[in-house]
Amino acid sequence: MDRRSEGAYIVIEAEKVLEGTRIGDSISINGVDLTVVEMATGSFGADASLETLKRTTLGSLRPGSRVNLERALAVGERLGSHMVQGHVDGTGDLVSVNPEGNAYRVRIRFPGELGRYIAMKGSICVDGISLTVAGLGRDWFDVAIIPHTWRETTLRDLKSGDPVNLEVDVLAKYVERLMERGKSNAGDESSLTLESLVERGY
Repeated sequence: MDRRSEGAYIVIEAEKVLEGTRIGDSISINGVDLTVVEMATGSFGADASLETLKRTTLGSLRPGSRVNLERALAVGERLGSHMVQGHVDGTGDLVSVNPEGNAYRVRIRFPGELGRYIAMKGSICVDGISLTVAGLGRDWFDVAIIPHTWRETTLRDLKSGDPVNLEVDVLAKYVERLMERGKSNAGDESSLTLESLVERGY
């Protein structure tokens, strides 16, 4: 990582994720959507702004750090998880990892302002990994990590206290915004209520 006054230039060694990738394409790095600005054999470069370094864990990367990589979804492909934008909402930290059958139960502590967007069996993105909330407390949530995800991601590298990037389900943010707009447009009485959203399948 080359730190600069206006941000940083990050070079990532990769193979599979570069297949079909061109300059200008987006690649998620630990859940942070960055634009490929340079390519070489077995690597790509991307710029990160000061805002990105401040709001995510990318600023703590060191040479040799393992990262999760994912290309943007192509139009017409199957969506195998929830919609992830690569727009990190905040950072949390690892609390614990406990074996559970053939999987692992991972507990993450989240900042208070994200709590209203996290629900049991809802979607959450941790370091770019789309996961389902399997347990929920006042300031923590659990996720169950299957063996494939454990092998193929950086979750197995994390230690207690390590920071992670969190992205909540964008649908929750839009619902909140719609309810706020509904109230402002109709005074305190809004036809858009939690009950009406449930009736519409949200």
